[in-house]
Amino acid sequence: MSEPEPDFDKSFEPAHGSAVPVAKDVLRVTAPNQGPLTFHGTNSYVVGSGTLAVIDPGPEDESHWQALTAAIAGRPVSHIFVTHTHRDHSPLAARLKAETGAQIVAEGPHRAARPLHAGEVNPLAESSDMAFRPDIAAGHGERISGDGWEIETLHTPGHTANHAAFALANTGTVFSGDHVMAWATTIIAPPDGSMGDFMASLDMLSDRDDSAYLPGHGGPVREPRQFVRALKTHRRMRERAILARVEKGDRLIADMVKAIYRDTDPRLHGAAALSVLAHLEDLVSRGEVITDGPPAIGGVYRTA
Repeated sequence: MSEPEPDFDKSFEPAHGSAVPVAKDVLRVTAPNQGPLTFHGTNSYVVGSGTLAVIDPGPEDESHWQALTAAIAGRPVSHIFVTHTHRDHSPLAARLKAETGAQIVAEGPHRAARPLHAGEVNPLAESSDMAFRPDIAAGHGERISGDGWEIETLHTPGHTANHAAFALANTGTVFSGDHVMAWATTIIAPPDGSMGDFMASLDMLSDRDDSAYLPGHGGPVREPRQFVRALKTHRRMRERAILARVEKGDRLIADMVKAIYRDTDPRLHGAAALSVLAHLEDLVSRGEVITDGPPAIGGVYRTA
């Protein structure tokens, strides 16, 4: 019996401008940058009761800055954790550091999952915070302690090469960034993202026994181990759908997207094409699909 696909939950009240308690000593502040890829906006989290940690301070938006500083309420901030360097998550880290003297913690600067192919343009280059530099490049499993809290870094490449989740020690809570979200599956867009890395990161998370994820967009993920298993099933089903389209004679990604995503908002078809490319890159690497030259959006694909 196959496992079910994830039951995505779009019921979420962002409460823009307000700090919402979501766990013991954890506040969520959602930025008003809602859109097709950001849902109701980016979630920033304030952790602690004395000296604080802030996770994903968010985009350059003055109203969000005011809401975040109101949630901090004049308390000292020792660390700023950044899950990844897309411009809806990391830019306010520099301003918050300047105001508080906190150290910025992340996996590392922004980088692509692989080099650009000849003639290839990175479609997400303008969405990436290329100026970002952490003070602490935290290794997988590295723990950083603060005032009454301890946070473990979990490397979760896939959405970006430098994506990390952060586990709040002894609570079962993981700040999952854009790697796992309750409202939708994340976009994997080469060359920034890698489907092979994404699936391996899901495997790592499914081996853990966490009780809840607090993601970068939308509401919490309850029963995360079950949800991650279902998310893996969803990706495997998408892979099988792509293989089926290639076997039926679809040679171009555009044709595959029209067939597979026919019920999806057309505004998301560009992102869907990048996700199909990510699957095809993985299939080509495993020898199940072939193409002339490296996999690309405009490539021609056929069965091996």
